[in-house]
Amino acid sequence: MTGIGWRSGDGQATVRDMTGYGMTIFETAIGGCGIAWGAQGVVAVQLPQGDADKTRARLKRRCPDANDRPPRPEIARAVADITQLLAGEPRDLGYVILDMNEIPDFNQRVYAVARTIPPRATMTYGEIAARLGDRLLAREVGQALGQNPFPVIVPCHRVRAASGKSGRIKTGGFSAPGGVTTKLRMLSIERAQPGGPTLFDDLPLIARQRR
Repeated sequence: MTGIGWRSGDGQATVRDMTGYGMTIFETAIGGCGIAWGAQGVVAVQLPQGDADKTRARLKRRCPDANDRPPRPEIARAVADITQLLAGEPRDLGYVILDMNEIPDFNQRVYAVARTIPPRATMTYGEIAARLGDRLLAREVGQALGQNPFPVIVPCHRVRAASGKSGRIKTGGFSAPGGVTTKLRMLSIERAQPGGPTLFDDLPLIARQRR
């Protein structure tokens, strides 16, 4: 078993196992999220499941070997930036290292393009497909994003369907808990503005929020 030395806040040298998997639950503006990591990077991110126990259980199903532990510094930085992003503060998560060992090659390519979409912007499935060399792969792009184990870090909520003939924005699906409701909430928090007014403010789902 190998480890790495680092210093805690009180200056004491400690050793953290870098070969095992860790996980932690953290509060955000949309609820308790979870993140799991291993020696090669982030393994999964979990959006809120209703309460911390449900979020932890869902994350545990995705990463059975992960145990609750304090995050190492680079994971703590990612947690802080995810929290700020979900509070409406633009953050670039491109630095976060993801463990892609179990991710199909096509999905990796899709996620790489999706990670280039900055906060407050969106891209369509077809536009990502075109970046990959074939616009006819839009459906496959959607399927890959539906399997995304790294929501927020791989911002699948910023990927939408093409506009209809009327020019009205279509959100497309969202496989995370809460479905399209969660997607719209995240986009509303980010104030998505691809060259115009906030994208989804005129949709009933946003306009008729409970008070």
